[in-house]
Amino acid sequence: MSQLIRFLAVAGTLAGYAQSLSTFQWPNPLLSYADNQLYEGNLDLTGGCPTRDDTTISAQWLRVAYHDMSTHNVDDGTGGLDASIMYELDMPQNVGEGMALSLQDFNGFGIVTPFFGMADVIALGAVFAVVGCGGPVIPYSAGRIDASTAGPPTVPQPQQNLTTHIELFRQQGFNETEMIALVACGHTLGGVRQVDFPLIVTDTSTDVDTFDTTPAYDNTIVSQYLQNTTQDVLVVGPNVTTQSDLRIFSSDGNVTMQSLLSSDTFSDTCAALLQRMINTVPSTVNLTDPIAEPFQYVIKDPFASATVTMLWADQQGDSFCPSTGCSVQSSSIQPVFFTITGKAQNLTASWYLFNATINSTSSISKFWFEINNNDGSDPIVVDNGGSGFAIEQDPSLSLFVDFMRSETVQLETPGDFTAFQKVVVAVLGNAASATVSMTAFTPFSTALAPPFTPTTTSISLELDETNPPEGAFTFFTANVSFSVTFLDITANVGSTSLTVENFNLAAAIDSFTLINVIPS
Repeated sequence: MSQLIRFLAVAGTLAGYAQSLSTFQWPNPLLSYADNQLYEGNLDLTGGCPTRDDTTISAQWLRVAYHDMSTHNVDDGTGGLDASIMYELDMPQNVGEGMALSLQDFNGFGIVTPFFGMADVIALGAVFAVVGCGGPVIPYSAGRIDASTAGPPTVPQPQQNLTTHIELFRQQGFNETEMIALVACGHTLGGVRQVDFPLIVTDTSTDVDTFDTTPAYDNTIVSQYLQNTTQDVLVVGPNVTTQSDLRIFSSDGNVTMQSLLSSDTFSDTCAALLQRMINTVPSTVNLTDPIAEPFQYVIKDPFASATVTMLWADQQGDSFCPSTGCSVQSSSIQPVFFTITGKAQNLTASWYLFNATINSTSSISKFWFEINNNDGSDPIVVDNGGSGFAIEQDPSLSLFVDFMRSETVQLETPGDFTAFQKVVVAVLGNAASATVSMTAFTPFSTALAPPFTPTTTSISLELDETNPPEGAFTFFTANVSFSVTFLDITANVGSTSLTVENFNLAAAIDSFTLINVIPS
């Protein structure tokens, strides 16, 4: 059987990298997916700080993240960034068209998975919001768990007094100094919409009264406040009761705001506080280690003349290696097109692709990589921290999606076009009487308004009459729509149950055979 495997080599500002990165151990679907979405994903809508509805998309995305997090209570460990905001839009503190628009954005990208929910996407949106307007790259962690109901109405509101604000921020996990900085870090973007807060923005000819004079993520909000040139309506607005930024910024005699006059201090402080903000989750939730740089199979600065080789061991200790050995050099190289996070870190990279033919009976137990810079130095070994990239499987029974037999089918008739994925699953062993089923995960919600929740569908597979048994494998098939992104597959063979969890169908379909059927 043949399998296409990718290896990422990165050049850029990744100081201190040699053979391996971080504490990442393969396989880790959650970390791998989060890393991919951060550096190669399609949630890249904020580059250049684009405007929308007289504000910016970044301002809207960052506001959603803070309002979602604001349900946290450090005293009992409940609430936090858990996507409960989808059920809270009828609360007065969550007024504003940008809230629903942002959630529609996140639903439209379809990156929710069985292990990467809407809360993870909202947090990821905050990272893109900041860097998209020129701010720092916030280290990102995944693993949030989506709520299914609304949280308490604990978002601070402009008409509340300073004592109330200090207490609300304390409940969220921030002291008074951090409260001042976090408000400045948030209010460098966006403003107050007149139709939503007519008692704050009293001029009906104004749509959005912005907090400062630049759309960029910078400390203009701080400098203009200290220079008494601010236009922040929550500082100089006509309604004294709603001058919440003035009360917060001045609560320590402007000591914190003075410290934020340094652009570097502002950037570093905001990166740290916003990382804490998006990592504020219920106490029962454990997040992954933070991703600050891409880490999947990474080698720093391979030479242009480098030779990259993939090596593997079979299940019988290399006894079934072909005459050329259990290794193959890369077959091609493809450039990586980074999102704004990678661009902000001045990264460049290439994918090294390998097409390896592996004996279907002996299979493969683990694989690893070697990079030879052809300069007389020793090869660099990438081996998952010394253990290799192990593939756990029973050598006598196995279950997998067969890329080479699976097909993308397009049916064309006059005035009609239908397309679907024919997924072919291989079961190793005496499997003719096996029962095979799968659960298909569709991230897109068809709801017209939040909440947006994914759907799952149970599908039974049938024996594939077009692919007779071969090499001790029996093949089963079912058709799924293009909207499906992940599959959980189960095969019951006699008393043995085999499973494949979180198979990324969306990533695999590029390898499927394309079949066009045009009836005469």
